[in-house]
Amino acid sequence: MGYNLITNVESCYFEAPSILYYSHWPAIVIALLLGLFVYFKNRNDLLSKILFFITITFSLWSIFDIITWINPDSRKVMFFWAIMNFLEPLIYILMLYFAYIYVNKQDNYIKIKLFTLILLLPILILLPTTANLQYFDVPSCESMQGPMIKYIYFIEIFFSLCIVAFLIRSYIKAEKEFKKQIIYLSAGVISFLLAFSWVNIVGNLTTNWEITQYGLFGMPIFMAMLAYLIVKFEAFNIKMIGAQALVAGLIILIGSQFFFIKSFTNQILTGITLVLSVGFGWMLIRSIKIEIERKNELQEMSDKLAKANDQLRKLDNAKSEFISIASHQLRTPLTAIKGFISLLLEGSYGKVSKEVNEVLNKVYISNERLIELVEDLLNLSRIESGRMEYKFEKINLGEVCQEVYDTFALRAKEKKLYLEFVLSKDAKFEATTDRNKIREVISNLVDNALKYTIKGGVKIKLADMGENIKVAITDTGIGVPAEELPYLFSKFSRGKDVSRLNVGGTGLGLHVGKRMIEALHGRIWVESAGANMGSTFFIEAPKEMKTEE
Repeated sequence: MGYNLITNVESCYFEAPSILYYSHWPAIVIALLLGLFVYFKNRNDLLSKILFFITITFSLWSIFDIITWINPDSRKVMFFWAIMNFLEPLIYILMLYFAYIYVNKQDNYIKIKLFTLILLLPILILLPTTANLQYFDVPSCESMQGPMIKYIYFIEIFFSLCIVAFLIRSYIKAEKEFKKQIIYLSAGVISFLLAFSWVNIVGNLTTNWEITQYGLFGMPIFMAMLAYLIVKFEAFNIKMIGAQALVAGLIILIGSQFFFIKSFTNQILTGITLVLSVGFGWMLIRSIKIEIERKNELQEMSDKLAKANDQLRKLDNAKSEFISIASHQLRTPLTAIKGFISLLLEGSYGKVSKEVNEVLNKVYISNERLIELVEDLLNLSRIESGRMEYKFEKINLGEVCQEVYDTFALRAKEKKLYLEFVLSKDAKFEATTDRNKIREVISNLVDNALKYTIKGGVKIKLADMGENIKVAITDTGIGVPAEELPYLFSKFSRGKDVSRLNVGGTGLGLHVGKRMIEALHGRIWVESAGANMGSTFFIEAPKEMKTEE
């Protein structure tokens, strides 16, 4: 039998099923709106182009399907039906391409494209032949499928399985955050494929064409998932779809009122409302856009700062490691120099002249300063790297202060300064701390007080504060100006006038002391009435070991 094509088939005049319009037109409109929106937002983006091509292909297929249902011209039915048999497998291929680009963010290999083209080539060649459509059946008003339909089904099933396998494989390999996007993408793609493909296959096999109308309901689901991906995960680099969709929906809703309003007054009021909605909607979208741009700039700056901080942290760790190694290497020869100078000063290698003795004393003092610096650097390195060890025990701070007093009494006398410390025999100022560390800090404070005091002297006092024992070192020295108090315990921080009295200071002692006392669950601070008004350094040590909540 030939094609038997005629322009007007009386038996084809029938009422199309009502679901035809509910299934086709909403799906077409939704697909085109989102496809166009995404495309015009990202014209140069490959993913946007593929989505746009999918929506165009799907819309053409849906429109041609409507024509085959309602048009009595057998020539048009055969023409559009033939094209639909090409568009249908093309949609599956585009879906796989879309999923691949969305997940991998890059184009696929040329070999895959050539393979896909080879699979489509037989359909293109056989499209105008009876292998595609054999003839038009007048009684049923249908085009009768040729043997090529089996190959089309094979293509659809093959690519459907490829899409599912690819999405499962991508989900397994993806990072935790991206897995969520793959789930929503898979839900949309698979829902569309299941609805679109299998009802078409069932419809062809059973010749129950009305069931094919339900297949198009998968497209709104796919578009809904894409819209969610755009809103939730900023897919396609679109960040304003929510506000834009709201404004567009509001304008469409108000504009549609013109089709129902007959009163001229109501038309004017609706027109004013529409104009105001457009104006305020534009202002809303513009303000959101500005806010998003600012947010992106802040996020970009935050990311850069995070990277810079990470780099600084690495550099700081490297610096601490270097200081630790260098300090260890320096301490050994400095200790040896100190020992040999002491032997020379004591006359172990013979008596030295007065001039040589003075020079050796200067060398000895300079060497002592270097040893103190090395020790401070080592302590700082241990503290910053978390390698400083503390031994907590119950100690009598009165005994510790007495040891410090005995150590510096002679130095104070040499400088013609007084050093006072009075401790009652019955008094017990017990605290739970590290004996060596707190003695080191107290010694450093007394040493500083003597260095920066020209006349007068230094007092060491102890007081029981209930839960803590307080040590106070008061001097009559150069004092601390109010503007320098907040920075006194900072690393490498020194007062403006201290270099005049102590050239060799480094500004590390107080910082290291503060870090030690805080690690011992204590507190250290300074009070001063101002320049040349003296100062008092306080240390508080807990009586009992504090446990962190």
